Amino acid sequence: MIDYIVEMARLGHWIDPRPEGIYVPVADIWIDPSRPKDRALVTHGHADHARGGHGAVWATAETLAIMEVRYGPQSANPVTYGEPVMFGEVSARFVPAGHVLGSAQIVLEYAGETVVISGDYKRRPDPTCPPFEPVPCDIFITEATFGLPVFRHPDTADEIAKIRDAHAANPDRCVLVGAYALGKAQRVITELRQVGHDDPLYIHGALQRLCDLYEDHGVDLGELRPATDASKEDMRGAIVIAPPSALNDRWSRRLPDPITAMASGWMRIRQRARQRNVELPLILSDHADWDELTTTLEELRPQEVWVTHGREDALVHWCETRQIKARALALVGREDEDD
Repeated sequence: MIDYIVEMARLGHWIDPRPEGIYVPVADIWIDPSRPKDRALVTHGHADHARGGHGAVWATAETLAIMEVRYGPQSANPVTYGEPVMFGEVSARFVPAGHVLGSAQIVLEYAGETVVISGDYKRRPDPTCPPFEPVPCDIFITEATFGLPVFRHPDTADEIAKIRDAHAANPDRCVLVGAYALGKAQRVITELRQVGHDDPLYIHGALQRLCDLYEDHGVDLGELRPATDASKEDMRGAIVIAPPSALNDRWSRRLPDPITAMASGWMRIRQRARQRNVELPLILSDHADWDELTTTLEELRPQEVWVTHGREDALVHWCETRQIKARALALVGREDEDD
């Protein structure tokens, strides 16, 4: 009896982190489960958070559209930002995470407590999605993909300038930018457009469906041309966007002496750039860096911080030195697909 009373008094006792996702027993719902579940709330469309086969899915309309492209039709329940949805006595609402199109934090309220599950997020401006919205909470369940002090991302404009400078200095070559198909590719394109690059951009066929989806949801990408239909001469002096897997395969051999670039937060690690034969590393991430993670925690000042995936130990230690109770969660299936 005493153990039961102690358990019920524990902050967040109604949240049950399990290896395959975060389960809320009082509402019988899962957040970003890695295996099919009867009822799933999904923060965003990257494959390490959004899986197919659920009985019913609640997410933003954009995330549901992304899931349909990747997994086929869903039993979909679209939710607009800020709209509360009741699951028994638990209220859930989605607020912007600033990660990719449709990305959301999930805010759960029950028994006078507020728990925010960040999903993946960043604090930098991104022309393809609404900015991160801070929500005061009792427990903040945060990612820590770049949760080490070495990861401090440079200014976005400086990284985009590297592409433009290489493009201007090499009129007889092309600049081949490796960028993940969901989020990163469209962000690179829109960042280039915002600094005045109005020329047609060539894209790998694997990016076409998601670029079309972004356009359908109001993100103007300008003129995009399929690289497959273009000749080597057509692409001389052009910028080409492709998934990272295409940088060094047979597909890239048809390009005119490409300057190989890659847009990723992992380009901070020189060895990763060398392993991929990247000539022009672009440190451009869709995740919060160390300063953004810690600034967010200082801003929210939760009673507890639960760290989901990435470099948990350093962020837990940072919290403990500031008298914030923190713990690492052992979730499985969280990869770096999106960065």
